[in-house]
Amino acid sequence: MTSLEVISLAGLLSGVLDLTATSTLVRRTQGIPLERLLQRIASGALGPSAFEGGKKTATAGLFFHFLISFTAAFVYYASSRKLAILIDHPLLSGVLYGAAVHLVMNRIVLPLSAATIPFSAKAFLTQLVIHILFVGLPIALVVSHLSR
Repeated sequence: MTSLEVISLAGLLSGVLDLTATSTLVRRTQGIPLERLLQRIASGALGPSAFEGGKKTATAGLFFHFLISFTAAFVYYASSRKLAILIDHPLLSGVLYGAAVHLVMNRIVLPLSAATIPFSAKAFLTQLVIHILFVGLPIALVVSHLSR
């Protein structure tokens, strides 16, 4: 497979798994439908008006979500070209990478965005687990498996 194909597969898989896990969780625990979750993602770029945009801003949120997942896959893939440990030890690398992605999102991306999401320790820890299981590990496993 080409580099672009590996990155695309890893980004698509992690994006789908992350969105499925998060949307299922917020639907069951908070009653938030998928469209509203996607608008929340879009609000990072569009601000509070994202919640008034209906399907258009939900689509923008879906685009931003997958842009982030493909970027995470690209960064991991590019790093794996220089750091063989990322290919040789995908389980450990995936766990650490999922945690790193979560920290970057929560400590850098969200504070710089227009989104207004109050901090919650429970949500932080829940999303940490989701990022480890459904972002870091899938990216690491796909890149490792397809790079051998």
